[in-house]
This record gives sequence, structure tokens and C-alpha cells, in this order.
Amino acid sequence: MIPLIETPAPTLALVALAAYLLGSVPFGLVIARVFGLGDLRQIGSGNIGATNVLRTGNRAAAFLTLVLDAGKGAIAVLIARFTLGEDAAQLAAGASFLGHLFPVFIGFRGGKGVATFLGTTLALAFPVGLAACATWAATAALFRISSLAALTAAALAPLWMWILGEERMLALGMVLAVMIFIRHHTNISRLLSGTEPRIGRKG
Repeated sequence: MIPLIETPAPTLALVALAAYLLGSVPFGLVIARVFGLGDLRQIGSGNIGATNVLRTGNRAAAFLTLVLDAGKGAIAVLIARFTLGEDAAQLAAGASFLGHLFPVFIGFRGGKGVATFLGTTLALAFPVGLAACATWAATAALFRISSLAALTAAALAPLWMWILGEERMLALGMVLAVMIFIRHHTNISRLLSGTEPRIGRKG
């Protein structure tokens, strides 16, 4: 369920640090300021992710945030894989994800990790990532609730890993899925009470 550890520990430590720092880049804040949308932390939910950027009404800014948050995880994985191997790639995935959740550059108060999770999954195993993205898209289209789509995609990602023969990713997938659920605890409460906002509602 995990890749064989072949890379020396000091090298893996450097990979983890570099991937964490890359994941810590708060692209949502950067994009919001570039587009003149103000401090994203004072808008809507206060989250730095694409869903909250969308609440400003600027779809282009939200799309760029989504791409960049997914891209930083994917780039971390691909660089680690091509330079070192699968063990480094999975470590980079986890570290970049943690960077997005707990970014050092803005006081360790980051996003919920969905875009970065999808980006790392696409880079680790494209069919699995595609299935996870399709799960998110289908749920979002059906219910118009971003958090529900995120939770569904995270919950089913380990299942897709197993079905598509990517058992080496299962341990990482389950850990990241649990962390996404933890980060969405307030959303889960609102979902249960029927008060969770729908996609596109301005903050």
C-alpha cells in the first residue's frame, strides 16, 4: 500500500521541505490582490481557495486560483518523481498538501486542500486523478454545493485507487481524504443542517 523507500532520508527531507514551501504559496490571496478583489480572508468564508474567490463574482480569478493550487501540487510530484522516484513523489504530494493547509507564509492558516489534492492525484496517477475530478464535477453539477463535491471526491478517491490498480497510493489517499474531512468539519455541520451555501453565491 506504500511505495518502496529507496531514496536516502536526508534527500527525502529536502524534498518534503521544498514541496511544503511550494504548497505554502497562497495563490488565492495573490490572485485576489492582482484582480483588485481585496483581502480574500475578509470575504465570504475567509478561505484562500478557489471556491471563496468565486464568491467575489470573478470567475477568471477563481479559475486561475484553482489551476495554480492544483498545479503547485502536481509540479511538486512530477519534479520529485522524475528526479528521484515514486517514494519522493508521494512524499512531495503529502508535503505540498500540508503546505496548502498550513502555509508558513501566512501564519499557517491555509485552505482546505481540495484543488491541491486533485492536482497531486492527477500527477501521481492520471486515471485516478481524472476519476476524482469527474466525481467532484458530477457531484457539483448535481447538487451545486462545492463542499459536498469535495467530500465525495475525497471519500471515493481511495476506492478509485483500488479499482484502477494503484494500491501503492492507498495509504496516502486515505490520509489526505481524512484530512480533507477534518478541514471541512464546519461545512459538514452546515450540510447536515441544510445551510451550506451553493456554488457561485457571492460572499
